[in-house]
Formats: sequence, C-alpha cells, structure tokens
Amino acid sequence: MNRRLAQGFDGDAERHPHAPVEAVVAIGANLGDRAETMAAAIVDLARLPLVDEVRASEPVESIALKPEGRDAAAPAYLNAVAVLTTRLAPSVLLDYLHAIERRHGRVRSAERSALEPGWEDRLLDLDLIAYGDVVSDDPRLLLPHPRAAERDFVLGPWLAVDPDATLPGVGRVDEALRRLRGDG
Repeated sequence: MNRRLAQGFDGDAERHPHAPVEAVVAIGANLGDRAETMAAAIVDLARLPLVDEVRASEPVESIALKPEGRDAAAPAYLNAVAVLTTRLAPSVLLDYLHAIERRHGRVRSAERSALEPGWEDRLLDLDLIAYGDVVSDDPRLLLPHPRAAERDFVLGPWLAVDPDATLPGVGRVDEALRRLRGDG
C-alpha cells in the first residue's frame, strides 16, 4: 500500500492505519448527459487506488437548490450516493473526488469549504459526506458534510445502499430522513 495515499495531509493514517473504512460520496449533476456522467464517475470511483468496493444507489431526480430555496426553473439534478470501502485517507479521497469532477468538465467558480455552499449549475458534483465515524472541523475537510442531514436527495439514496447507515453527530440516517420530511 502506498503510505502517502493512506496518510493524507495531517498523517491521518495513524488514526486509521490500514483498516478499510466506508466513505459516503454524494453524486449530482444537472447539466449535460447527467446519467452518463454520473455512471462514468462511479466507474472512476471504483478505479481509485485503495478502493476495494463501490456500492451506488439508483439516481433520483430533484429540483435545484438556490439561495432563495428550490428553483424549478433551473435544470433538475440527478442525485445518487456511492458507498466506498477504502483505505485512502479522507483528505486524499477528497482530492481524488475533485480530480474526477475536473475530468468530467467541472469548473469550480471559487475555492471554498463545505461551509460555503455553491449554487451554480454543475456537470458533476462529488461531495464527501462521511468517512467512517471521523468528525473533522478543518475547513479543508469538514466531516461529516455540514448539510448532509438537510438533504433528502442525499439521505434517501444513502439508505437505498445502506439501510442501517448512521451519520456521525446526527444518528441513524432513516430517522434523520423522517425528521427532514416531517414524519416524526
């Protein structure tokens, strides 16, 4: 195993020496051939070094979110979730996610952390939602994703892949989705 890939920017391999971890990646697109781009991105995820397995949900369509709320006039998103079994360090995995986005034509309007949402339309969006039970408030690597529990288009597909999923700091994903939808 390449030690640098498992270490990341702060030597986080020492906390996760070589044990595989389940990482959750949200996949979205609202421009171009959304389904084809997302399918290709899932293949790219499976080809990453130190990724042993990728389980992906079926895509679901959702209305674009803008600062003012849902925008039915904007191109609709396709969203899915992939659960990766990996030994990559979380920071290295995030770098790979950004590289896959670029390979599929994503141009970020600005560098920002997950605390600063972007509202532009996208050919491909890959967000690291969770990495095992890791909690990080480092602006370069916020884990879990700060708005994951607010997004039914993340929680629903995640449950389709892992019905027993838990989101660190939130709890069971099925319960978070029920709360979000107002079902209890």
